[in-house]
Amino acid sequence: MAEEKQTQEEKQNESKKLSAKVEEIAKKIEELTVLELADLVDYLEEKFGVSYAPVSQAAGSANGGEGTGKEGEKDTVSVVLKDAGQSKVQVIKDIKELLGIGLKEAKDIVDAAPKAVKENISMAEAEEIKKKLEAAGAIIEIK
Repeated sequence: MAEEKQTQEEKQNESKKLSAKVEEIAKKIEELTVLELADLVDYLEEKFGVSYAPVSQAAGSANGGEGTGKEGEKDTVSVVLKDAGQSKVQVIKDIKELLGIGLKEAKDIVDAAPKAVKENISMAEAEEIKKKLEAAGAIIEIK
């Protein structure tokens, strides 16, 4: 399995020649938890005055907001936890299970509501996550 990963990384490096600095930074980013990565993104957005916009959204902005012409049909969506509701503990457990993260990281997500639980996923996966979290009492929005 490690050999497969190594081979995959070598193929990526062959197609895109990266400087040693960029490779070093990428390796450090791979070691971050989901919450640390989210904090890093927030920091970079503030520090450099930029914001993350998926390619489909960026293309829509460049076309005067017209997008691809299929309004309402997105390739990827985000699941946003608006509120944990009455069963906060169950919502934390479900987020921990769904994302494969630690209990503290899951609690931090719930405490930070409204917060994206999972981003850039298919609508089908988003619906599954929404169904499970709403069953636990959470208020969920799909964006």
